[in-house]
Amino acid sequence: MTDDTLTPESLLPLPAATFQILLAVAAEPSHGYAIMQEISGRTGGQIRLGAGTLYRSIQRMLEQGLLEEVRQRPAAELDDERRRYYRITRFGEDVARAEAARLTQLVRLARASGLAPGRA
Repeated sequence: MTDDTLTPESLLPLPAATFQILLAVAAEPSHGYAIMQEISGRTGGQIRLGAGTLYRSIQRMLEQGLLEEVRQRPAAELDDERRRYYRITRFGEDVARAEAARLTQLVRLARASGLAPGRA
């Protein structure tokens, strides 16, 4: 459940693991191991979340209302009943968008300072 005082901006800057998890479940619900694989694959192995980091982050994100557990499951032959599936919430989407905007602004500032490639 979300705390009524939480706004997307109040959670910024997001921990890197939190942002990566939100990106991993943005398109469709996923289970923990698949989230770890998605993040590692998407980052070319530069970011690899251990199980402890992943599940502590997921627990905190559930408490903050960024994620919710999905009750609907894939067909039994495609699933393992021990898996828990998570999806991003509307609030989670708002937070991810706010973080993306914050990061975009940081890159603009770095470009304007000559510290990042590309045009300012």
